[in-house]
Amino acid sequence: MANIIISKENFFHNLNQIVLKTGSKQKVAIVLKDNAYGHGLTQMAALASEYGITEAVVRNQQEADAIKPYFLRVLVLGDVAKLDEQCTYALNTLEDIERAEEGARVELKVDTGMHRNGIAMDALSQALKAIQNRGLQLVGVMTHFRAADELDSSYFWQIKQFEMVKERVKEAGFMGVRFHSHNSASILRSQHFTEDLVRVGIAAYGYSELPEVFKVPTLKPVMRLMAKRVATRTLQKGERIGYGGSYEAPQTMEVSTYDLGYGDGWCRGDATNPYVTAEGFPILGRVSMDLISLPTTQEEVCIFSNAQEAAKHFGTISYEITTALSMSIPRIVI
Repeated sequence: MANIIISKENFFHNLNQIVLKTGSKQKVAIVLKDNAYGHGLTQMAALASEYGITEAVVRNQQEADAIKPYFLRVLVLGDVAKLDEQCTYALNTLEDIERAEEGARVELKVDTGMHRNGIAMDALSQALKAIQNRGLQLVGVMTHFRAADELDSSYFWQIKQFEMVKERVKEAGFMGVRFHSHNSASILRSQHFTEDLVRVGIAAYGYSELPEVFKVPTLKPVMRLMAKRVATRTLQKGERIGYGGSYEAPQTMEVSTYDLGYGDGWCRGDATNPYVTAEGFPILGRVSMDLISLPTTQEEVCIFSNAQEAAKHFGTISYEITTALSMSIPRIVI
């Protein structure tokens, strides 16, 4: 069966690089949403906890409940706020505030320029008053950068906007509130980290999308995707492989099928521009739902050891390659 190998050593290396920026493990929140970017929710939660990370970020309550045993506090980005000893909940809209359970511990997200989620700057005072009126505990205030991984002046403009947010929150009388804006890209490019927390996602898993002009610490991919041989056959010159017969054997050759396909979240791609595995084997013909064909008889092959390199072939980013992989594929920590 296909499997995903998770490198504990590489994961810890990447976390070390982040801690060198923050100065403390307690200032790092590991982002585990969407099955830990495809790496395995509980597996990565256990490793992060072993390393000494005490804060985590997830998408919903279901993910939060699965990882509570590993962390002191979990930030839930996309669910209704309720009373919970361990969880804090992001408030993205005024409606979120109204739906929140009285007494819930919440973190207000402010839109400083990304225009995806968050309270508009001109609605900040209204939101803060509503939080007080609803009897919610404001634990944190956060924002998200739209272009921290690009040479874009909006990054610095958003920093200034968030500084204004901090002042307005303090002026409104809220005490003991934590402020956080940094994601992977912004912490990697940061030279002077002064906030209370960084929400680190893709960097922890070994990838940076920052341009080369930035001096980024060396990161190591945590995931390797492996596939196992199902069957081998000998093809004669001129025989064709798979749906549509898009690959024609140029000579007598041995070809094996392996247990991976688009049903497992692997990209179907374009058979006329075949993906080449980490070991140099081109996929022959079309990718099937559960199988691919390769010109080898190896019992096991490494499909990729670096999702960023694989992503370049498909014209996408590392995030999409890893998060697309099916949860049913076993994750094995080494």
